[in-house]
Amino acid sequence: MAFSGVDYYGLDEELTDEERLVRDNVRRFVDKEVVPVIGEHYQAGTFPMDLVPKFADLGLLGANLEGYGCAGMGDIAYGLAMQELERGDSGVRSFCSVQGSLCMYPIHAFGSEAQKERWLPGMAAGELIGCFGLTEPDFGSNPSGMITKAETLPGGGFRINGTKRWITNGDLADVAIVWAKLDGGKVRGFLVPKGTPGYSTRKIDDKFSLRASVTSELFFEDCEVGEDAILPGVVGMRGPLSCLSQARYGICFGAIGAAMSCYETALEYAKDRKQFSRPIAGYQLVQQKLVHMLSEITKAQCLTLRLGRLKESGKIKPPHISLAKRNNVSMALEIARMARDVLGANGIMYEYPVGRHMMNLETVYTYEGTHDIHTLIVGQDITGLAAFE
Repeated sequence: MAFSGVDYYGLDEELTDEERLVRDNVRRFVDKEVVPVIGEHYQAGTFPMDLVPKFADLGLLGANLEGYGCAGMGDIAYGLAMQELERGDSGVRSFCSVQGSLCMYPIHAFGSEAQKERWLPGMAAGELIGCFGLTEPDFGSNPSGMITKAETLPGGGFRINGTKRWITNGDLADVAIVWAKLDGGKVRGFLVPKGTPGYSTRKIDDKFSLRASVTSELFFEDCEVGEDAILPGVVGMRGPLSCLSQARYGICFGAIGAAMSCYETALEYAKDRKQFSRPIAGYQLVQQKLVHMLSEITKAQCLTLRLGRLKESGKIKPPHISLAKRNNVSMALEIARMARDVLGANGIMYEYPVGRHMMNLETVYTYEGTHDIHTLIVGQDITGLAAFE
């Protein structure tokens, strides 16, 4: 049965025709291409690479960027596309988020024209894949403490040394956007193509979450790149943090998709599953759970709709995104756990998506800024006092 959406407050009326069209196209794609296969890929720990050209055909790679083969869709249309992708699986949405927001966005925003022409059309077409190298084994929530360094070479170019960890698409990537401290000073971004001597990757396999997503370590050992590798348009942590804001925005919508999948599964299951004298949907405790899920999804939808309008009007601030990310991912994780409870023993079966979403959301709760870090970001914004360095 095709998914018809969760829209208790009729928020479709607040969307434009383009926004509904994008959402519905991606919704049909997810029902047809993602939902039937993603459980098998999750079990196998593989990413469905055959979907990448189809992402490109739908304009989902660099979706809200202009030019260079990108779709140039509006921010809410982009968010709704991420919602539908994550309704399929967080790993599927992660692929598109990383490709567009963490890899294509910095090239688009901070790259030279030559860099844009070299990389963006191929990335938009799904012919080239990127990864974003910021997090390190010892520096996650405190990325400015990174120890990866770049040195200016006397004859021109740069030498990079360091390790990055928890990098989505790392083993798949044709190019890595690597953030390093240049000559002991400010953080700079570098484009490091696959196959560059001194650059290697290792896939991280022993994980129980985001299994249908490729996660890797990146190693740079006297890795030398040319002068044309540096992103010329940004200096300091503003570069990587602005990329993270772009990606977190998509997560705010994506988490709603995972929650929708869990709620819809629990609702249909509860109406079919009979215990004692009636379907379990007819019992007060189950109805309380279902109403709580619907209430939280509806609040998150209102939150992201306003967030998207703020982004489109240029009025958005990073703490706005932090508030939505912490709220919506926490909400989705709670709903996944509650839906698992409604399904009983069946909640842990691959036949249903609930357990898979529940495990994936444990990662989404942590990555792109942990729940607690986003709490402190909003806390600093409303008090004017930083609770961390």
